[in-house]
Parts: sequence; structure tokens; C-alpha cells
Amino acid sequence: SGRMRRMADEKVSIDSVDREILSILQSDGRISWQMLGDRVHLSPNAAAERVRRLVREGVITGFRAEVNQAALGRTLEAVIDARMPHTKGFDDAAAKRDDILWAAHVTGESDVTLAVACEGTAGLDAFLRWLQREGATETRTDVVLRKIR
Repeated sequence: SGRMRRMADEKVSIDSVDREILSILQSDGRISWQMLGDRVHLSPNAAAERVRRLVREGVITGFRAEVNQAALGRTLEAVIDARMPHTKGFDDAAAKRDDILWAAHVTGESDVTLAVACEGTAGLDAFLRWLQREGATETRTDVVLRKIR
């Protein structure tokens, strides 16, 4: 791809307009160039060029659809911390599950933290049993009551 590869310690320089564009795109990734330009006081072409530069420089890594999990019957969201002494193969297994919203290997008492969307408590129970089969020795589950951001 034409994307530039950046070293982890290379910081991209952005200005306040770029920051505003990033904020807008995070809440509406399908906004038109015209509307984006109007909101940041640039021409549509100038706004589009800034977005293309942010993509090229690796600041924007992609555009994704935001899925309403409840519309799929997944009415319960939870964050799970798991102890997994042997995580070999776990990343691949987790990548195949669409009920995992995100997963991360973390420091601290847990080895893995996951955010999941389940079909009620029965779905959460089934997910936790799957996690144990994958090698989780301990889990701590927090149910999401309301999202702030």
C-alpha cells in the first residue's frame, strides 16, 4: 500500500484543524467533504486533502461501520479481565468471534481484557465458558450499564 510506515517513536505533527477533523470523523466517518470543510472552515478539497494526508501518515488507520449490537440481539455488554497463563492460539480464536468488540493483552493482574456483546446473561455465560475452554483460569466480569463515550 502507499501508506508510509512509521516507527513507534515517530510522532506525526498535527495542528488544531487536524485535531478537529479527527474528532468529527470519529463521530461521523461518512460526513461529506463539503460538510467537513464547512465545520472546520476549509474548502471541501482542502478538507479532503487533510484527511488523505492523515491516512497517508498513518494517523487515520481506517474507516469502520459502527454496529448496533442490540439490533443483533446482543443486549448485554461486558468487560472481562481474564488470567490466561497459556495464550497460545488465543489471538486467532478471539479474532474469529464477532461478539468480541475488542481484546487486549494487558499488564497487571490480568493477562487479557475483553469487551464483549452477548445475547443476555445466557450469552454471557456461554462466552465465559468458551473463555475457560481457551485457557482462562480466573475471570472478573463487569457488566456495562451505560456508555459515557
